[in-house]
Amino acid sequence: MSEDKKEEFKVSGSEIVEKVKKVIHEGNVRRILIKQEGKVVIEIPMTIAAVGALLAPLLAAVGAFAALATNCTIEVERKE
Repeated sequence: MSEDKKEEFKVSGSEIVEKVKKVIHEGNVRRILIKQEGKVVIEIPMTIAAVGALLAPLLAAVGAFAALATNCTIEVERKE
């Protein structure tokens, strides 16, 4: 049984949506956490994002948060 691999990216508010899109496009992602000051503010399980119709409103919500956010961390859990 393999463990999930975690990656973290420090981004500014304006970079959040593009980074999330890029990570989703890369594939092999189990979930994405967006954190601000160490607290999870948005959690995106990829079982939801895999359904294309749900991806657009999800990215809109991330964009709305990004407009208010300054420095954030995106934590990506990938399947090994």
